[in-house]
Amino acid sequence: MQYFVSPFNREEEIKLPKDILIYDTTLRDGEQTPGVCFSREDKIEIAHKLDELRIHQIEAGFPIVSKREAETVKAIASEGLNADILGLTRTKKEDIDKALDCDVDGIITFMGVSDLHLDHKMHITRQEALEKCMDAIEYGKDHGLYVAFSSEDATRTDLDFLKRIYKNADECGADRVHIADTTGCITPQGMTFLIKEIKKVTDVNIAMHCHNDFGLAVINSIAGLLAGGYAVSTTVNGIGERAGNASLEELIMTLKLLYGKDLGFKIKHIQALSELVSQKSGLPIPYNKPIVGKNVFRHESGIHVDAVIEEPLCYEPYLPELVGQKRRLVLGKHSGCRAVKAKLDACGYHVTKDQLCQIVEKVKQSREEGKYINDDVFKDIVRSIDENIVDF
Repeated sequence: MQYFVSPFNREEEIKLPKDILIYDTTLRDGEQTPGVCFSREDKIEIAHKLDELRIHQIEAGFPIVSKREAETVKAIASEGLNADILGLTRTKKEDIDKALDCDVDGIITFMGVSDLHLDHKMHITRQEALEKCMDAIEYGKDHGLYVAFSSEDATRTDLDFLKRIYKNADECGADRVHIADTTGCITPQGMTFLIKEIKKVTDVNIAMHCHNDFGLAVINSIAGLLAGGYAVSTTVNGIGERAGNASLEELIMTLKLLYGKDLGFKIKHIQALSELVSQKSGLPIPYNKPIVGKNVFRHESGIHVDAVIEEPLCYEPYLPELVGQKRRLVLGKHSGCRAVKAKLDACGYHVTKDQLCQIVEKVKQSREEGKYINDDVFKDIVRSIDENIVDF
């Protein structure tokens, strides 16, 4: 058995769409993390790793930002990846032309449409915003692009105006419309309501682009899918502006194992992808980060370790090998005889029962004195009991 989840996840009550698309924006929104700037080579390497995972679409960048950014997006588009390559544009002709020059498969064209954005950033009226957005959609479609339209700050926008925007976007030929929860302020219940309201005025595919300011990005994305949404925006390790975006690895593993929705991803590559993005971004993976953190499959407590040695699923929802992780038994103040015996066996050390008890006590004492029990410290502890054990 590779995983065992709660029997209370009743599949008959889960109504996810038949088709779900994941588009990853690590190379665009992820790069907007303060302090992060991927090189061209970094982006190409990450794009290949995303493709190895079999991600559906890759948002490769924001071509209008700079000449080098445009060259990088074009380079990714020419790599022959299986994933569709998208570029981000404002609702401006020059942005879309720049994306066209990059030979992308499609664009995500966006505008802030809440009154906050229109009044304080755009300085235009609702009607002017509507016209600009529709002109951009039509221009992109006229030039043969896949066009997704994103309403920035959608979750703080007047509902009637938002519905009008999406209805018009559908009529202008948009392939998909995005709900951007730009400040991560919607609740799962709010996302459910919003999706259902939008579906009253249009049949166009709906995507969720959720930020994680309140730690709700993944569950808001899933709530959107359950309400009838079609696509979800993610980033590897959940990186991005402020608190980041919906975490790719958390989303796909939650859908696969808890909701029974296998999207065909090669999940054995998750850990390597996570570590690559961490290395290239300079952002360490938190030890307690779900799915990819070092502590997810590390066990110290004696009671836990005893059970894990016999049956790992006692304290793991799935086996670490599924995502390219490894299990580690950590020695410390909570360790018991079984954990220490497993470590001794792994090292090839043979001890008596009395010696084992002494080593356990030494391990606990050393950890409480502030020493991390690595291999060298453990070897010293064993030698302190009987130096002949180590030299066996």
